[in-house]
Amino acid sequence: MDLALLRTFVTVHRAGSFTRAAALLGLSQPAVTSQIRTLERQLGRPLFLRQARGVTPTTIGDELAHKAAPHLDALVEITESGLDDESPVRTLHLAGPPEFTAERALPALAELTGEGGHGLALRASFGTAEEVLDGLAAGHHDLAITTARPRGALLTATPLCDEEHVLIAAPGRVDPIHAEKPYGAETAALEGLPVVEVHESLPFVSRYWASVFDSRPATAGAVIVPDLRAVLACVTAGAGLAVLPRYLCVAALDRGDVVELHRPPVPPLRTYVLVVRTGTLAMPLIARAHDRLLRAAAHWC
Repeated sequence: MDLALLRTFVTVHRAGSFTRAAALLGLSQPAVTSQIRTLERQLGRPLFLRQARGVTPTTIGDELAHKAAPHLDALVEITESGLDDESPVRTLHLAGPPEFTAERALPALAELTGEGGHGLALRASFGTAEEVLDGLAAGHHDLAITTARPRGALLTATPLCDEEHVLIAAPGRVDPIHAEKPYGAETAALEGLPVVEVHESLPFVSRYWASVFDSRPATAGAVIVPDLRAVLACVTAGAGLAVLPRYLCVAALDRGDVVELHRPPVPPLRTYVLVVRTGTLAMPLIARAHDRLLRAAAHWC
């Protein structure tokens, strides 16, 4: 059986779409369709059920993918190992949110760029969860960090770490509130205060209010800037209150540049996941970076 046909089959199985598989393989969609039809004729059984959006594997298709995928991944590993011997420095493409990638992921991976002349060249891209997952699926990135779990078999996600969110403001801007106050009294002092956020929908503040106060914030954004580090700078300057990840503002809290306005019994958390295309952890370059990030993340919480 032609290995190229099996490779195309496994890619379609993981992608759930002829169109997406074609983009990953660098082929036209008709070429992918033709290869799958050829394989189906050779086996005498249908491998996929065509639907309005994508394809669904048949029982035979799932069985073949389960048997073939590990062996194809092993062949990729052998190929990649050989390439590593010929070219000791390989390029890793990482994508994620700008603040977390800059503050956490890139410093953790920087050590890999100088491992005795056998490190990696690193390229980073920033984007929303949808953008980085789409880019990863299309083959533009090797690793993606996001708070959105991907669907389908094309991408594989591993929990990375939890991010605690804190409500902050500049000292003297508003008195801290306490959890023992009667229901509704906690937020009374905060109503009408200006908010610094990354979007007009107030995603961080709204999520905090819903989780901690079981309500919606009765305020509007005074400063909207699409970078959490800029949000912190504006809060420090007295522009208003904000909800930020603790890792991003812990130094400012320690210096007294900002104060924590509330300490709920159960702080709101957001989980980051580390995502790869299924099967690519067989590649030593991606496996090393993936392992380094997971080990570094154990000390981030």
